[in-house]
Parts: sequence; C-alpha cells; structure tokens
Amino acid sequence: MELNLNRGRRGRLALITALVASATLALTACAGGGDAGGGAADGGGMEDLSITFIPKQLNNPYTDVVLGGGEDGAEAAGFAASEVVGPLDASASSQVSFINAETQAGTDVLVIAANDPDAVCPAVEEARSAGAKIVGFDSDLNCRDLFVSQVVAKDVALIQLELISEQIGGEGEIAILSATANATNQNEWIAFMEEELASNPEYADIELVAKVYGDDDDTKSFQEAQGLLQAHPDLKGIISPTTVGIAATARYLSTSEYKGEVALTGLGLPNEMRSFVEDGTVTEFALWDPAQLGYVAAFAGMALADGSITGAEGDTFDAGDLGEKEVGPDGVVIVGPPTVFNADNIDDYDF
Repeated sequence: MELNLNRGRRGRLALITALVASATLALTACAGGGDAGGGAADGGGMEDLSITFIPKQLNNPYTDVVLGGGEDGAEAAGFAASEVVGPLDASASSQVSFINAETQAGTDVLVIAANDPDAVCPAVEEARSAGAKIVGFDSDLNCRDLFVSQVVAKDVALIQLELISEQIGGEGEIAILSATANATNQNEWIAFMEEELASNPEYADIELVAKVYGDDDDTKSFQEAQGLLQAHPDLKGIISPTTVGIAATARYLSTSEYKGEVALTGLGLPNEMRSFVEDGTVTEFALWDPAQLGYVAAFAGMALADGSITGAEGDTFDAGDLGEKEVGPDGVVIVGPPTVFNADNIDDYDF
C-alpha cells in the first residue's frame, strides 16, 4: 500500500506552525469551546469525533512522514477534526502542556509518541478521566489504551545487528548512536541488541564499546558521531536506530577519513539516505513504511472511540486500506515487518 503523503502537506505544516505559536487558543477554537464534555464519551455524536497527534517533536523528517499517514488515516477513518501539536524539542516533559490543552479542548482521541514513558502519564490520566482515548505510537507510554508499534521490537534489534555484523566481517568494536536517553522504543531495541550480543555465539567477536545520544537533533547527532570516532580509534561500525542520527552520522562519515572504513547502519528514511548509499558511505540500513504507523494509529483511535474495541488482547479492528489489525499481548498492535534498503532497491521507495 502506498499512502498519499503529499496531500494537504503544506496546509498541515502551516497549521503546525500556528499551533506551536498559540497552542491553547488554536485547540480551544478547534474544539468549539473549552468544554471537556463535548466528545463522544459524554454523548457527542460519532460524526463529531476529534483526534490529535502529539509526536516526540515537530520538524522531524521521520515524524513528518508518520503524521502524513496519520492525516490520511484520520480522514479515512471518519474523524471530523484532526490536528497535530507538539514540542520543538524532545525533552521528557515537553509534551505535557500540549496534553493538558487537549484535555481542556475535549479532544476525543490523543495519539502520542512519548519522549518519556512516565513523565506524560499524570497529564494523560487527566485526559482519560475526561473521556479521551489514548493511543501510543512510535514510542510507548505506560498509561495508554493501546500501542501501535512499527514492528516486533526484537525484530528491529536483530536486523540491525545482522546488518552491522555483515558489514564489519563479524568482529570488532561497535557503538550505538541513539535518540534521547529516555526514548522507549530505542531503549527497547538497544536492550535486545545487548542481550543478543551477550548470548549469541555468532556475535562473540563483536564488542559494544559505547552508547551515545543525539536527542534526535541533527547538530548534536553529528557531533556525537564525531566524538565516537575520536574516542574510539578502533571503531569498526556504528548502529544508529534513529532516522535523525543515522543521517547526521552518514553526513559526517561521507566527508571524513572514515568513509569506507567505518560501517554505518540503523534505521533511516530512503530519501535522506539515498545519496549516502550512492556514494558508498552506507551499504545497507532498515526501516518500515512510517506512513502506515500513523495510518493504523488513526483507525485504532476511531475503534476505541466508537466502542468497537477496548484495547484488550484479541480485539480486532478495520484499518482501511491496510486491512484488519489485531490487538496482541500488552495491548500492542503490530503494523508490519522492517525492510532492508540498499543500492539495489532504494530507488523503489519515495519517503
């Protein structure tokens, strides 16, 4: 399935800018007033349901693709109003004020990618008490109705280890350049990587010597990559399980003495990584279709809001063009498997 990521993009980005400048005013106007009791949970009609996406941070290329899919999904699922709000930085508590504003606005469904699994929970619980349904996506939180995950977390970890092992010949020092230190998804992937490195004889000759964090900021990620190579002169490979981090690291390697000497893999957007694959800086990396993540999250939100599901294991709901999805253990919905991108197939993808 290919989602239309361009439709309404300019209008959505303009809306994001306006919301960042004056979040509370825009949200109140969107909701038609500050009455938190106007949603479906308090007797409002299904035709009036509203959904708001709160990503880790705005102006992130990966997030833009996810939100494009969410916008398409919200329209296809039948939401009357769809908004995007969020912070410009990915700090642990930066999303709280936006969640509070949504609670006051009476938004029916909040779709949240948490910067910290616990820091947002007091605000989220207030939103739930007011009748909102909470869908986690991209990065989980410990206070939601269900979580829409890109892929099985362990699969994400294993594919990245397989790729780096192949690229360094199965031996040598590696490092991880991640997003924020509290990011639920990256930390889960890293934990699986560490477990696999410790237990799988196939990786006995690979040593993880450092973990650093670029906070999903391009400049900081670039600097962290530079620092890794200076601190570890024998480093043979870097895994960056974040699209901002892998692109920044590739940019540094591409003009350095380490190009072709230090392998880089992780999770990246094909459009951002294409030039680095073409010039030999990067051999292979992985990801999924980010638009599908937002798309499924919107349909999951509708199913919760209209009472079709509760988020219990075994619940199923329609996800439009992506078919039926099932809620698995711990309230997790899996979208699809990761894809490996290289010189042979990267031109087949446009996101």
